Amino acid sequence: MVKVISLSNEAYEKLKNVKGDRSFSELVIDMHERLSSSKVYRKGEIMKFCGIWKDDDEWDKIAKILEEDRKKFKLREYKW
Repeated sequence: MVKVISLSNEAYEKLKNVKGDRSFSELVIDMHERLSSSKVYRKGEIMKFCGIWKDDDEWDKIAKILEEDRKKFKLREYKW
C-alpha cells in the first residue's frame, strides 16, 4: 500500500541529499530503525521529557507561531 505525504521544500531537499541511491521509503525505514535503537528514543528515556514545558510561558508563544504557520500551509494538488 502506498501513502502520500507532504513535505516542505526544505525537508524534501534535505532528505533527497542524504538518501543516495535508496528510495525515500528505504531512507525513512532506515532512519526509524536508527532512532528506535538509540538510547534517547527508548520509552524510558524519552518519557522524562514529557511535560517539560508545561509551566513555561515561552511555550505559549511557540505554540501560537506553530498554529499560525499551519494555517498558511498549502497542499499540492495531485492528479491521479
